[in-house]
Parts: sequence; C-alpha cells; structure tokens
Amino acid sequence: MGYAALELNDLARSPGAWLQGSGPQADIVISSRIRLARNLADFPFVGRTSERDRAQIEELLHRSVTRIEEGSSLLYVDVDDLTGVDRQFLVERHLISREHAEAHGSRAVAIDVREEFSLMINEEDHLRIQVMQSGLDLEGAWNRVDKIDNMIERDVTYAFHEKLGYLTACPTNVGTGMRVSVMLHLPALVLTRQIEKVFRSLQKISLAVRGLYGEGSQAMGDFYQISNQITLGRGEQELMKQVADIVPVIIDYERQARDYLVRESHQTLHDRVSRAYGILRTAQTISSEETMHLLSSVRMGVNLGLIDGLEIPKLNELFIHTQPAHLQKLSGMELDSADRNIERARYLRRHLNKFPDESERN
Repeated sequence: MGYAALELNDLARSPGAWLQGSGPQADIVISSRIRLARNLADFPFVGRTSERDRAQIEELLHRSVTRIEEGSSLLYVDVDDLTGVDRQFLVERHLISREHAEAHGSRAVAIDVREEFSLMINEEDHLRIQVMQSGLDLEGAWNRVDKIDNMIERDVTYAFHEKLGYLTACPTNVGTGMRVSVMLHLPALVLTRQIEKVFRSLQKISLAVRGLYGEGSQAMGDFYQISNQITLGRGEQELMKQVADIVPVIIDYERQARDYLVRESHQTLHDRVSRAYGILRTAQTISSEETMHLLSSVRMGVNLGLIDGLEIPKLNELFIHTQPAHLQKLSGMELDSADRNIERARYLRRHLNKFPDESERN
C-alpha cells in the first residue's frame, strides 16, 4: 500500500468539514460550492494535449498549488496511480469528478485535509479549483476560492482573452470559468410531488438541477445540486446572486411542504420515518440505493423532531460512509456487491444502535 493510499485511509475515517451540518439553513442546505476552471496559456486544452504535455502541466501546477498558503495542510495525490476503489472513494467524497476518476494519463488532485477545497489537475481543464462550505455560505466559498486562485496566478499564466475572459475547454464555462452550486436535501417536495414543478421553474431561468454527484448523476436520497449553466458575459457577483436569490425560495418551498406533511399527514409521516429508522437499525443486508432512500426519511424526521438522540452530522456522515468505496476503505478489503450489502447493514447497525429509540410523538 502506497503513501497516498495510507493518507486516503485516514481521510475515510473522518468526515469532511462540509458534512458537519453547520452553517446557515444546514437542515436543508448540505453544502455550498464554487468551482473555477482555469487553463495554462502555453498549452493546448486537455482534450488536445499529448501525454508529455499533460505531464508538464501536472509538474507545473504541482509546484504552484503546493506553494499556496494552505499548502502545509494539503494532501497531493497522483490519481493515475490510485486503485479503482480509491478513485471511486474520492468521487464519493466530492473531491474529484467521475470524469477525472475515469480518465487516463497524468492527472492529480490536491486536497485540503479538512476537505474544504480541492484542486483537480488535468480534468476537463488544466486546473479546477473548488471550495466547499457547510450550509448556505456562497460568500464564504467565493472569498476562499478567489484567494486560492490569486495565489496560483502569481506563479502561472492563465489562458485569458481581453473580451471573452478565461478560456475553457467547454464553451459554457468561458468568461469567469465559474460554477456556483448548492446541494439541497428536499424530501418533502419529493413526497408532496412538487419537485418537478420546482425543476421546471429553475430551467426557465437557466439554472441546472443535477443529482448527488453532479452532471449525469441520479438524485439519490432526495439530494439535488442547483447551479448556474452559463458564465459567458456574466461577472462573479452576478452568478453568485443568481443562485443565492433562488435558493432561499426553494428552502421556503421545502419548509412549507414539511409543515404540510406534519399538519395533514402526521401519523403517516411518523410511520414512514419510524419504519425507515427501524429497517436501518435491523437490516442484515441492504443496498446503497435503499440506504440513501431510508436515511433521507430519517434525516427529515430528525429535523422535524420525530426522532430524538440522533444528530444531523452523524446522518450526513452515514450518507457518505455507506457508499460502495467508503465501505471497502473502512473495512480494509475489496468487496463484491453482495458482501457490500452485508457490510453496509452491519455498519448501520453498529452506528445507529448507539442511539435510543425515537420518542413517540402524537
């Protein structure tokens, strides 16, 4: 086992700061993320680079990112050297994209040990800087990512056009190269069948709705990412405002839906939450998909006061730790699907049975 694998094992055992369940509106907003796409002026875009180019880009950016002030707390990982499980682990942790994990050739990621930011090298662009904050805190995420971006730009020359802005591999990112996204937990809007109406409204104002792992992923556990689609012709503050203005409206819709369920379907809701909690505490084998579905109900139940003694940070951690690669990292062995389902059930029983049964609420 290599040094990076040992470091990732340490990472697996501790939840990232963005999962701590703190920050504004943290009962509904899991995290706020801002990502910047950047390319070096002296090299072609990644899709047109040779392996030698990619190696040079990685070497240049390796030196640059480890010089930033946060460098003392960075874990630098050669993604090409990782096992499939380790790559999937980083995807589950939202530290690299699926595309970065599945690509080939020289590529890397620098990770803040608190997981508040990561820097992907040779993904779709030469460099992607992302900052994640717990709760609804886009301003905090922007201040951090802007600072990191400025530090790196002292060492390298970005591809920049006076009229167009930052040049990126995908035309929709040209300009600021900025993607603003907020991850929301919206179980009540799903239960009351209002979620599609919300999505249609978002699409009309050029906001994208994606699943738990971003573009091309499914919505698991009633988690959705809301983000801007186009950056060209818009400034950073305008892009942040577009997302920041609409997220409180969605939060309000979710709260109204929760209030409706408590008021009009209290017994049914309590039964749903209790059954979900009971299955998670007693199952002998359980899939990732079912786990996410049941944890979603339990998380809503905790926030509505239907379950006592269980804290949101622990639930946020369980959503991540029961994913396939995390289970294998935590158990120290590779597991097939059937064995993962058994190990997942064992993990849930071990962690959830530390807490008392929920109080009966009428």
